Amino acid sequence: MRSLKLYGKQDIRYEETIKPVIEKADDVLIKVKAAGICGSDISRFNKLGPYLEGTTFGHEFAGEVVKVGKDVETVKVGDRVAGCPAFYCGKCTSCQKGELARCENLHVMGAYHSGAFAEYAILPEENIINLPENVDYDTAAMIEPSAVVAHGFYRTSMKPGAEVAVMGCGNIGLLAIQWAKIFGAKKVYAIDIDDSKLETAKEIGADEIINSSKEPAHVQILEHTNGLGVDVAIESAGAPITSAQVFALPKKGGEVVFLGIPYADINIERFYFEKIVRNELTILGSWNGISAPFPGKEWDATVHYMSTGQINVEPIISHRVFLSQGPKIFDDIINRRETFGKVMFYPELG
Repeated sequence: MRSLKLYGKQDIRYEETIKPVIEKADDVLIKVKAAGICGSDISRFNKLGPYLEGTTFGHEFAGEVVKVGKDVETVKVGDRVAGCPAFYCGKCTSCQKGELARCENLHVMGAYHSGAFAEYAILPEENIINLPENVDYDTAAMIEPSAVVAHGFYRTSMKPGAEVAVMGCGNIGLLAIQWAKIFGAKKVYAIDIDDSKLETAKEIGADEIINSSKEPAHVQILEHTNGLGVDVAIESAGAPITSAQVFALPKKGGEVVFLGIPYADINIERFYFEKIVRNELTILGSWNGISAPFPGKEWDATVHYMSTGQINVEPIISHRVFLSQGPKIFDDIINRRETFGKVMFYPELG
C-alpha cells in the first residue's frame, strides 16, 4: 500500500509498504478515507519528539472498516469509523486510578505503532469510534484534536455565562472557541497576530477578535471586560511568548488552561508572573484527550456536537491533498511557504 514514513529529521518519504493484517482477535482493519496533519506531527517531523525510524506516520484519521478480528463485536465490515490513536499501559499508578491521560507509557500511533498516513490502518476494537451518518470523513478525522481540546475544558471549573479568551487561532484554538461556546461561554475572545486566522475565528463563533500585534492582548481584554479580565484563558498557540502573556488575561481567581506546547524555554517577565500570585490564578495543564472509561467522554461529546453542527471543522481545513504530496507539504509547512490550517490527506486517491 502507499504510505508516508518518517525516517529522521525532516526526512519523510512517500513509498510502498506492507499492508497491515489482522493478527489479534480484537484487531480492526480500516481503509483510511481522510487523515489530518497534527501539530505534534510537525514537531516529530523536526525530531523534537519520539518516533521509531521508518514508522508509518500520522494519527488523526477516519475511514471504513474492511476486516475485523474474530472477537470484535462492536464494529463490522462496512462501518464508518474514526480511530482513537492513543495507547495506555493499564498498569501504571495513573492508569490504575483511571487517569489514562497521565499514563506513564502513553503513546500514539504514528510513533511506535504504524500510523494513518497510509491506505490502511489497524487498531484494537476499543480504539474504534463509530460515526453517525451525518458526520463526514473530513470532520471525523478531526475528532482526535477536538477530544484533546474538550479534555482541557473538562479540567476547568467553568460555568455557563463565563467569558473565555483563546490565545492562538490555529487548529486547536479554533476548536477551543467552539468548545468554549458548548461549555456555556457567553463571550469568547479570539487572540492572534494573523488577521486571516482571526477572520476564521469570527466565522466559527468568536464574539470578539483581538490582534495582539497592534496592542498587548491583556490591554484589549481589560477594555472589553471593564478592567476585570476573563474567567478562563486558553493558551493554544504553543509559543514561548504567549505562554507568558496568557497569565495577564484572567480576572482574579480565574483559570489558565495550557493546550499548546512551546518547544523552547519560557522566560516569564515579572509583570506576567506576578499575575499568577497576586490574582490567585489556577493553572491547568492538559495532555492528550482520553479518560476512563476509554477512550472517554471527550470522544462521545465530540461526535455528538459534530453531528449537531456545533463543532464545524470545514473553515479550519485549508488544504486537501494526495498522500504523494506529503513530503512537499511537510517541507512547505516547516519553511512557512504559505499559510496552513488543517491539511487533510486522502490516501486512497493517490
